Amino acid sequence: MADQRVSDNEIPPVAHDGSTDGREHEFVHDPVMLAEIVAEAADAPDGVWLDCTLGGAGHARAVLEAHGGLRLIGLDRDPDALAAAGERLADLGDRAELHRCRFDALDRALDDAGVDRLAGFLFDLGVSSPQLDVAERGFSFRHDGPLDMRMDPDGARTAADLVNTADHGTLARVLSRYGDERFAGRIASAIIDHRPITRTAELAEIVVQAIPAAARRTGGHPAKRTFQAIRIEINDELTVLGPALDAAIDRLDTGGRGLVLTYHSGEDRITKSVIRDRTTDHTPVGLAVRHEPDFAALRPLARKASDDECARNPRARSARLRGLVRTAAVDATEAA
Repeated sequence: MADQRVSDNEIPPVAHDGSTDGREHEFVHDPVMLAEIVAEAADAPDGVWLDCTLGGAGHARAVLEAHGGLRLIGLDRDPDALAAAGERLADLGDRAELHRCRFDALDRALDDAGVDRLAGFLFDLGVSSPQLDVAERGFSFRHDGPLDMRMDPDGARTAADLVNTADHGTLARVLSRYGDERFAGRIASAIIDHRPITRTAELAEIVVQAIPAAARRTGGHPAKRTFQAIRIEINDELTVLGPALDAAIDRLDTGGRGLVLTYHSGEDRITKSVIRDRTTDHTPVGLAVRHEPDFAALRPLARKASDDECARNPRARSARLRGLVRTAAVDATEAA
């Protein structure tokens, strides 16, 4: 079975039945842009592949099968995901090492594993289909369940805490910033008027009624943006993305691939900003010595899912694969 190192930021060993603490887990979904990611990984050097959002290990398994010179460090804060990943990767032995932690702890996880450089990494952002499909997790506006939305079930704050305690201004800002919700103020007022709210179906209906009838008929389910925004806020998803992506890029070896799958504008803006910053020459005009030569050794890449995949897997429609390749080793002390 996959090597499971246990420390304060890792999950206990995963049983062969895919369970921990006596619980059974189902965590299977169709990995987005799998062929494109495997193709990029195939050109990576031998070494360590870091999957920062392991999920059920669909991407990770395919990458390891396609590239025999890679071993995996997989991170996830969801114990259900790690249990499923441990089962899926069990036959790979010490080629796979799983850590229970959020991706902003990647430096600590890699240091604990004795890893300095990376052959590549992947961030597959957002919520996964298995998390949405389990009503008890509270992520879905289509399936009634407790208003939870924690990716880490040991997290301190639930969606119910935010919904039932935040003031109008805070709620409206969250819905606008993380959900691009144009009716954020109306929805915030409706939420406050109906407190306490404890169930996902209850919140979804409140959102539907708060949005003008004409606006409900376009753009998918009216509660989609509200649930997305609350989930991002509760799990602090966007705050930690930029620094974590920078940390992963810093560890890329020559020829290494850094990949990020984004699904909405907030994730994509941050990812594009980091990649643009890391691949742009910031040397002041006229300065003979470059203090930030790293840009010259990083080449950006970007792709969208194919039409065939979008037709087969609805989640792929909004997906963007962004990343970069380290084309050469750089000594930061060298002059240009």
